[in-house]
Amino acid sequence: MLGQIPEVEQIGTVTADGAYDTRRCHPAIIDRQATPIIPIRKNGRAWKEDCPAAKARNETLRATKHYGRTFWKHWTGYHARSRVEAKMRCLKAFGERIAARDPARQTSEIHIRVALMNRFSALGTAEILPVA
Repeated sequence: MLGQIPEVEQIGTVTADGAYDTRRCHPAIIDRQATPIIPIRKNGRAWKEDCPAAKARNETLRATKHYGRTFWKHWTGYHARSRVEAKMRCLKAFGERIAARDPARQTSEIHIRVALMNRFSALGTAEILPVA
């Protein structure tokens, strides 16, 4: 996926789930001068520190073990990924595919879906009133 982004374009962080905690993904991210935000797998072990990617991953492993996964997720901003994933699931609830073929109509269809999602969220939000 990183190959789809032009080399001249800067990448700040790459956030992915634990499936991307591999010896191929971490170096690819580090080579693009980006910071990987990838949780270590539950049974993850330290890697031999023979490259900068292994050092960065081992730091993540140490932080996760010392502070806990929940704190690490909030500290790195990883928890925002799950919010985006939940919204994408809601978007897919309207249908897996976009019906329109024209790019302008596809954009309009997505805008309508997002407007509906926002309306549903507004309807489900509790109203809090101060009681004196």
